[in-house]
Amino acid sequence: MSGERTIHPSLFTTHSSLFTMYIIDRYILRMFIKVLLVSFISLAGLFIVIDAFNNLEEFISYGEEQGSTLAILCDYYGARLLTFFDTISALLAMIAAIFVVVWMQRSNELTAVEAAGVSKIRIIKPLVLAVIAVSLLAVANREFLIPKMRDKLVRNAQNWLGDNPQPVEPQRDRKRDMLINGRRTIASKLQIVDPTFQLFSPPRGFGRQLVAREAWYSPPRKARPGGYWLKRVSMPKAIAELPSAYTDESPSIPLILTSLDTPWIENADECFVVSDVTFDQLTSSSTMRRYASSWELLSALRNPSLDYGADVRVAVHARMLQPFLDLTLLFLALPLVLMRENRNFFVAVGICLLVVSGFFVVILVSHALGTYGLTKPHFAAWCPLIIFVPLAFFLSKSLWE
Repeated sequence: MSGERTIHPSLFTTHSSLFTMYIIDRYILRMFIKVLLVSFISLAGLFIVIDAFNNLEEFISYGEEQGSTLAILCDYYGARLLTFFDTISALLAMIAAIFVVVWMQRSNELTAVEAAGVSKIRIIKPLVLAVIAVSLLAVANREFLIPKMRDKLVRNAQNWLGDNPQPVEPQRDRKRDMLINGRRTIASKLQIVDPTFQLFSPPRGFGRQLVAREAWYSPPRKARPGGYWLKRVSMPKAIAELPSAYTDESPSIPLILTSLDTPWIENADECFVVSDVTFDQLTSSSTMRRYASSWELLSALRNPSLDYGADVRVAVHARMLQPFLDLTLLFLALPLVLMRENRNFFVAVGICLLVVSGFFVVILVSHALGTYGLTKPHFAAWCPLIIFVPLAFFLSKSLWE
């Protein structure tokens, strides 16, 4: 009829193809998520069982003190599962993607889809998007969740409550030119036992050392700076007779506040040493840096009181490049499996392990060179990409055919 619209048959074919690919994408993503979750739960469960068995006595004693051993276990391992995921997320994503491809090869599903005219790159497209999603999830975990659990992560099973004395990691406050040290620390009280503050540019009357019986860390407040409250000071003697001291660089930067002219210091044998070096940096500075967010690391690098080395700079650059490294690892392993058309999952896993081993060895060596000053920190972080991206591009050319 003249008034009727005719629909070209190719439109049915196009919509049918799109719907079919939508179903295939859902099928691939569903399989990927299942393998990812099962792998993570299995490995995490194995980690928890082995670690909890080795520290069972400590957890039982904590449970008797706190009222519930199960609550202690959940609190302890809940934080550690976040770091466990951060460590193995890239490897899990690659294994899940390889498993999906090998499974589709073994069941001839991959051959059937390719016979319908679908390219390999289109088939693995949902896998690539899934790996990117896992990598971004790891970034969010690393930048937002892990820093919130930092206080729990720096304590081991033997000192979960923070009551056991721990050794001090001496830290130099470069802004005020002094070294903060002591015999031991007690984390639950933010306390330093037998503190010793060495002054490299001592103010008049103070000498080169401040020695006290104990010191308590006090974070900065509105009206008070952050620093350490020294009590029962033995050196210098008669500290109450000394006025507060300021740095040589500026009379507005306080160094040592005494009871002579500081109203909130009441006792004569006390003083307050101003410092931007926090208590955490005295107890586990290297561990704290590992669990800090990138923004916190950048802020620490800008802090004139701290002297973070090249390892922190390498870590900041490496974190920014981590999603690209995860994707590069995928494009190194997938083409090797697809080119061989291997239907044996264990052979595919062996290939992946060889690729992963070489990949991470290069990363470790590159980062070590940057940490020890043999290369620039930014080059140490970029070096694995410079090496592996061309190789991944060359191998993945077959996926476009």
